[in-house]
Amino acid sequence: MSEEMILHPRPSAIVAALYTLRDLDVDVAVMHGPPGCSFKHSRLLEEDGMHVLTTAMNESNFVFGGHDSLVTVLRKAEEMFQPRLMGVVGTCASMIIGEDLNRAIEDSGVSCPVIAVTVHAGYRDNTTGVILTLESACKAGIISDAEFERQKRILEAATKIEKEVGAASRSYIPPSKGDSRIDVAKRLLELINMRKKGVCVLNAKKETAFMFADMLRALNRVAAPSQIVNIANLDPDIGLRKIRGYSRRIMEELAAEGIKIDHIIGGLDEYAIAGERAAALIRSNYPNCDFVVLLGVPHAVPLRSYGIKTEVFSVTNGPRTVQPLKQLGHDHVVLEIDLHPKTMGATGIIPSEFGDMLQKLHL
Repeated sequence: MSEEMILHPRPSAIVAALYTLRDLDVDVAVMHGPPGCSFKHSRLLEEDGMHVLTTAMNESNFVFGGHDSLVTVLRKAEEMFQPRLMGVVGTCASMIIGEDLNRAIEDSGVSCPVIAVTVHAGYRDNTTGVILTLESACKAGIISDAEFERQKRILEAATKIEKEVGAASRSYIPPSKGDSRIDVAKRLLELINMRKKGVCVLNAKKETAFMFADMLRALNRVAAPSQIVNIANLDPDIGLRKIRGYSRRIMEELAAEGIKIDHIIGGLDEYAIAGERAAALIRSNYPNCDFVVLLGVPHAVPLRSYGIKTEVFSVTNGPRTVQPLKQLGHDHVVLEIDLHPKTMGATGIIPSEFGDMLQKLHL
């Protein structure tokens, strides 16, 4: 596993902590730092139903501390939103000067439980922000010890995959728009029209499944009955409550249209380990399939390592994962642009550009 310096921008542990608070169904998250810290993601998370506030630390706070500001914002948050559960997230500014988040929570006197996350953006792996958040949630009794240990295992697996074959596998990976969407859709339809047998693997990360599921749906719409085997990490009984809800809604929508998931390979937070389960299933049950379509986190599905030699179509939402996927031998790699912002706050399957292309060309 490479430990070389990564030169291209990488996700922040602070942002990872915020998203984890969202997954824990926190009503209000308070960022103890400057007003502009993680602004883009804070705005997206508000669209997803979690209020994100800031203590708006300034130059004076950097010298004299921001304890009083945090106490004030916590009280104001409770007054404004009457939350069932709150979170407080540290930032580089508040952590460098040694702010004590727990003391501020205690001094605020708020009545609801508060998850304090002492985190900054200086960690090598953004998954550290997730682990720190879940550790605090476990100590507060929000999640069980067993769930915390499960989350640690899957996060370690996710970090390993990104370092070995993902966006952290090399010091610099140029962003790419992938292959021509129309050319890839035409080739896929050509195989379908020839009555070739295919396997579709939905191995998506959390809310992104709302759009990747549309591609699975589109593929099943244009194919003949029993032509596609569907494998998906949509177990509605695995993961934090909010994430389980995503799986349940997607499964219900697919079922309403008569689309069956033939094999469930885990939950929406298990993409890092579910991919290997998918590869093992294909090798044992469908070794002679004519093509495989991978949706979500394709680089977590080690087809070549399992000796699966077939035509591979991959759809990702990461511009820096296109090149690694090509080097893994994936024949066609499509980038679904701006997928993540479009899935924030989703309550059901969202139309995708690639899914739309498949269906329009099929008509």
